[in-house]
Amino acid sequence: MLGVNIGIDLGTTSIVVFVEGKGIVMSEPCVAAYEKESGKLVAVGKRAWDMIGKNPDSLRVVRPMAHGVVSDFTATKHILRYFLSKLCKNMVFKPNVVVCVPSMATSLEKRTILDLVTSAGAAKACLIEEPLAAALGAGLKSNRPVGAMIVDIGGGTTDIAVITMGCISVSRSVKVAGNALDEAIVRQIRRERDVIIGEKTGEFIKKQIGCSYLREVELGLTVKGKHFITGMPVSIEVSSTEAYLAMRQHLETISEAVRSVLELTPPELSADISDSGIRLTGGGALLRGIDEMIEKKTGVKTIVADDPLNCVALGTGEALSHMDILSQNGYVFKARDEIGGLDLDSTE
Repeated sequence: MLGVNIGIDLGTTSIVVFVEGKGIVMSEPCVAAYEKESGKLVAVGKRAWDMIGKNPDSLRVVRPMAHGVVSDFTATKHILRYFLSKLCKNMVFKPNVVVCVPSMATSLEKRTILDLVTSAGAAKACLIEEPLAAALGAGLKSNRPVGAMIVDIGGGTTDIAVITMGCISVSRSVKVAGNALDEAIVRQIRRERDVIIGEKTGEFIKKQIGCSYLREVELGLTVKGKHFITGMPVSIEVSSTEAYLAMRQHLETISEAVRSVLELTPPELSADISDSGIRLTGGGALLRGIDEMIEKKTGVKTIVADDPLNCVALGTGEALSHMDILSQNGYVFKARDEIGGLDLDSTE
C-alpha cells in the first residue's frame, strides 16, 4: 500500500499515535475546545485538557469519546484530522491507519469509526480490537495455538479477552474503568465530606493514594475544593481508606468480569492461561495492588505489562508488521467508498 502506516489508540481519555518505523510519536488527551457562538475549533489535546473545569462561558470543552466509542462525531473527526494533518502535512500520499475499538463494539460503532477516520484524512482504515492490540503490545505472540489472557483497563472500558492464533476466542467489555474510579472518588467526598472537587482532583487522588486493598499504614493527601453548602473554597485531607472505599464496588465489578471470562474459556486455553498468567494493560493497571486483587479473586498469577499505558498503541505497530496473519482472521484495510455506514460529512 502507498502512504505511511499509522496505528491509533483512540481511547476515551487519550489518543496515542504510532508511526511505522518511528514508534510512538504522539500521546495527547482526547479533548477539543470550541467557541460556543461560532463553533470554531480553538484547541485540541493537551491545550484543551488544561481548560477542563476552567473554561469561560464563551468556550465549550468536549470529550468526544464515551466508553471507547464515539459520542460526538464532529469533535472526533476534528481531533483525528488535526493529528493526522500534523503528522502527514509533507506527505504525497494519504496514510493507512489501524484504529483500536472495544471488543464488544457493535457493527454500527465500527462503521462509524471507519468512516470518521477515512473522512479525517486516511486513505484506508482497518479496525482491531483493543485487547488483541494490547496483547501484541505486551509481547504475547498471537500466531501460535496457545491461549493468553489480557485485561486492558482503559479510561472508559475494561476489555478482557482470551487470545489464540491471532484472534479473540472469548471476550467481555465492561463500562467500568479509570474514569468510573475517578467519579466514584468525587461522589464519595461530596457525600461524606460535603465538599465538591473536580474530576482532575479525583484522578490525582486515585494516582497518589489509590489502592485496591486497605493499606496497613494509611496515607493522607490534602486537596482543595469548595464546600457544598457554603460554596466557599476549602482544603481537606483525604485518606487512602476513603479512596479505596469509594472505588471498591467498581474494582469488584472488574474482577468479577475477569472471573466470568475465565469461566467461559475452553479447558485447553484455560490450562495455557494457568501457566502463562493474566497480563494487565492500560492506565488502570497502574493502580496499586490491582494485580494482587485479580490474582486473589481468580487464583491465576497476574502480571502488569512493562509499559501498560502504551501497550495498545505499540500493539497497533505489531499489527502493521503482521497484517498477513491478521488478514487471515478478517482484519482488512478499507477505503472510504468500501465502507457501508453513515455519511458524517453533514455533521460539520
